[in-house]
Amino acid sequence: MGTETEDAAGAKDATGIKDADGTRDAGGAGEVTAGAKESAPGAEAATVDVTKPGDSADAVDAAEEANEADEALAVAAARPAKAAGVGQGAAAVVSAALGVIGLSGGWLGTVAAARSNIMGQLETARSASVGRQIQSLYGDSWKVTALIAGIFALTALVTGFVVLVRPAFGAPGQEQAPWIKSVAWAGVVLGVIGLILAVLKYSDLLLGLPSTPS
Repeated sequence: MGTETEDAAGAKDATGIKDADGTRDAGGAGEVTAGAKESAPGAEAATVDVTKPGDSADAVDAAEEANEADEALAVAAARPAKAAGVGQGAAAVVSAALGVIGLSGGWLGTVAAARSNIMGQLETARSASVGRQIQSLYGDSWKVTALIAGIFALTALVTGFVVLVRPAFGAPGQEQAPWIKSVAWAGVVLGVIGLILAVLKYSDLLLGLPSTPS
């Protein structure tokens, strides 16, 4: 009886120990599981916090790169237009300047006329007629001046015309600056006037040589 009682008590104690150990084990597992459950939302939150900002940063970087690419394309497209505008403006100014020179012949016409006068003096004999001497000394030099002026005027006319029609061939969609058109038109008009005057003077229709007395 005593043995059975001790055995039963030992079994109860053993069961109690087992239950206690089991409870401890179960409690430990529960604590681990609870810790895992508690750590899981933190992990999810960490994942969300790490992934979403990264995605937004990538999107911002991509948007910035796209904007920089657009700006680079815009700058590249604007550079030829600016270069073309500078060239056309310079050509228009040159056309107007040549038109002004074409009205008088300029320094080159003066030098050419003086040279023609000297050559006439050297080639004309003293015994030549008065008409021949006037033609050699003055008529030829005036024609040389008219010829040089006509060349300047024609150059101004061609240059101004090229500037005006340049956008139609080089850049059809590009609009030309108003001041370039104005200066180019001035060069064309001055060139036409100078060319007409040069032709009239060269042909002695304007300011011809005076007639010599018989």
